[in-house]
Amino acid sequence: MSSSSSTAADAKLADFLCFAIYSANLAYGKAYRPILDQLGLTYTQYITLICLHEQDQQRVSDLGEKLFLESNTLTPILKKLEAMGYVKRQRSKADERVLIVSLTDKGRRLREQARGKNLVAATGLGAQEFKQLQKSVSRLRDSLLASTQRSE
Repeated sequence: MSSSSSTAADAKLADFLCFAIYSANLAYGKAYRPILDQLGLTYTQYITLICLHEQDQQRVSDLGEKLFLESNTLTPILKKLEAMGYVKRQRSKADERVLIVSLTDKGRRLREQARGKNLVAATGLGAQEFKQLQKSVSRLRDSLLASTQRSE
């Protein structure tokens, strides 16, 4: 909740930080829709390509960790991106149990085509405020993940 004077019993939906983040995520999805439609991608396909552009030839498990996606969610995304010609999946020569994903030339070109298509201006935040909010939300995510690991 956002206010220390609110109690759990009288909290309104707008007082919940989790709802603010959830609804902001929905708004981001709606705002990204025209960009993603133009690229012919879903949001998870898009962020997968960005992650591979940052570091090519990643193990599927490492890619999943960076994207916060389980293998059963990531595998269909990678299969679709492979069918579209944007990535290739191949077994590691060192350990055949390990699957390596890398961008194809077509995948690199698509990422270049998407460069600069972001929603920073649409957020209504200044550059410094945007960076600070991104860091705060990332810290929040990491703290929440750490708290769930402690309780397991």
